[in-house]
Amino acid sequence: MMKLKKINTISFALLMGGMLAASSCSKDFLTPKPLSFYEPNATFTTEAGLMSAMAISDRHLKLYWATDHNEMLTLGTEYIFSELMVAGATDKRNMLCDIANMLTPTSETSYQNLDRTNSIWYLWEETYKGIMFANTIIHYVDGVQELDEATKNVYKGRAYFHRAFRYMALVFQFGDVPLVASLLESPKQNYRSTKRDAILQMITRDMELAVEWVPNQSEIGLVGMVNKGACRMLLAKCYLAIGEYAKAKEQTDILINESGYALMQDNFGTFNDGGEAQTWPITRNVIWDLHRPENKLIASNREVIMGLPNRGAEAESFVKMLTMRILYPFVFDNRIQTKDGKQALLNIRRNTANYNASYDYMRAFGRGIATFRPTSFQTKNLWRVNGMMDATDLRHSSASGNWIRMEDYKVNNRESSEFGKPLTLFNPDNDRLLCSDTIRRWFDVPHYKFYLDDPVSEANIVGSDGHRGATNGAVADWYLYRLPEAYLLRAEAKYYLNPGDATIKDDLNIIRQRAQCTQLYQGAVTIGDIMNERARELYWEEWRNVELKRVSLCLARSGRPDEWGNTYNLETFDKQTGTDNQGGSYWYQRIVHYSMYNKGPISINSTGNNNPNYTMDKKNMYWPIPEAAITGNKRGQLSQNFGYNGYNAATPKWETWEEAVADENITE
Repeated sequence: MMKLKKINTISFALLMGGMLAASSCSKDFLTPKPLSFYEPNATFTTEAGLMSAMAISDRHLKLYWATDHNEMLTLGTEYIFSELMVAGATDKRNMLCDIANMLTPTSETSYQNLDRTNSIWYLWEETYKGIMFANTIIHYVDGVQELDEATKNVYKGRAYFHRAFRYMALVFQFGDVPLVASLLESPKQNYRSTKRDAILQMITRDMELAVEWVPNQSEIGLVGMVNKGACRMLLAKCYLAIGEYAKAKEQTDILINESGYALMQDNFGTFNDGGEAQTWPITRNVIWDLHRPENKLIASNREVIMGLPNRGAEAESFVKMLTMRILYPFVFDNRIQTKDGKQALLNIRRNTANYNASYDYMRAFGRGIATFRPTSFQTKNLWRVNGMMDATDLRHSSASGNWIRMEDYKVNNRESSEFGKPLTLFNPDNDRLLCSDTIRRWFDVPHYKFYLDDPVSEANIVGSDGHRGATNGAVADWYLYRLPEAYLLRAEAKYYLNPGDATIKDDLNIIRQRAQCTQLYQGAVTIGDIMNERARELYWEEWRNVELKRVSLCLARSGRPDEWGNTYNLETFDKQTGTDNQGGSYWYQRIVHYSMYNKGPISINSTGNNNPNYTMDKKNMYWPIPEAAITGNKRGQLSQNFGYNGYNAATPKWETWEEAVADENITE
């Protein structure tokens, strides 16, 4: 880790100007800028300059997960556009819940308001900045005379990965988007959109080269840099997206069988007791150890393919991940009551006479505010296999301490006759609901994924601030890719090649067996089974919205049915509107079957949004192209997405990536 830190701080002063420029609120996202205020032709003629640019690319990738915006984590927006999560901040009238009506080309959230509702604009602008960083490396690397050809190719391959990762996200979030593949000599304001499939073809070509050029992790030594395994994983996704299913399977076969990775089967690394063992004891298990930040990137973890370093001796070098504030229920107020009408859970300080270590939920679980909350499908029915709830799955186990259910909290208000008893949602004596806002205050949490201890904050118990002594989250290493995803991608490739392949279930069962599941898949496996296992294993690791939409394209392209027997037309699956239960894409069908969307208003007692109505439209398959991007492209016309104001089917687009690249230096 110390070596990695040295690389990531090279030429820090040189990069500061470029970082500040890249973080401005300007809307000229399409205008590539060098990463420094210095003369770029001088800056990037040395390997030190390239290493600095690569370090910024690596850091930028991490910030999708580790974004400290107080009330927002960027990845939450990906999850509320899926079947697994919805917006939960019911105190905000502008909470993004009525998506079918609220999401428009002019509704993007500015940086100043990023922590309030969603991160759609952030995911547009920041992703193009990531592309700019990668293009900078690609543009200058051939001019660095001190490097041999092989080393130049390593830089190019890693930059291709960064660019491809961003475009993979853009084309499934926004559809047809401008293709920016180079640094320009003068500003360009006449872009056209490039078709999704053309961009997928380009990044597939790039990733084939990256797999050839980028070394294996074992040859790198330093942790956190793009390696061959990560390139293979992304290439497999590219192959799936363009319909090259056999090639996708080949890449996952290599990852699983020939690359030195293996699923972790036993306890390993450092044991973290969870902050306050008297309140919430952890029975040590492999799933808990696997998701502790201190274990994610160590040498003995053989299933990490690529991780995102975000912890170390100098905490100021990293960014807090506020998982315990953003993703846990808001329980410390009087909206959760006991049967005798008292507030059930109190924040009792450790420096007061009433403190009892058996009920220190602030320390054990943090002070959540539930900016996002999971759907009941994610917390309950998702865990059914063969029609049965799998009681032994460690990923859903309250007995081990990995998973928290609301009933696991015990009343800690000594003034209540219910003191020491589990929380209950209803008073059986009068059938009265004891939680007035179940959206924000009553849901399960995958504690093993989200628990991040912060000893500094936990020790700060002086003062009147209700946050004192609570963990909000912490600097924490995270996973980008793990080996289980290779098994899941291989199962998916097999399904498109032959849904009757009897070995598909084996790729799911090996993951389930590691989690000590009792229920294993026995017969034919559906695409729904594969996507369910992804949700169980990769929650808050994968970009769920992007992956659902990628699979939607694969189903439409392959003609294979979903779990309900629906098939999809490649020409129409992403060009439909409406909020009824019929039609749309596979992404939409998962949402209407499993989520809270399109079920009608929900009555709650909240100071902000008293009757949230969660809606999702088939047209929301793609987010609208931000109006600011369209109007900023003054001499050209970007294409707006189907169903949104400004859509015009006749707007010209580039059919191939070669045409788009050839046009880049034509500014008039």
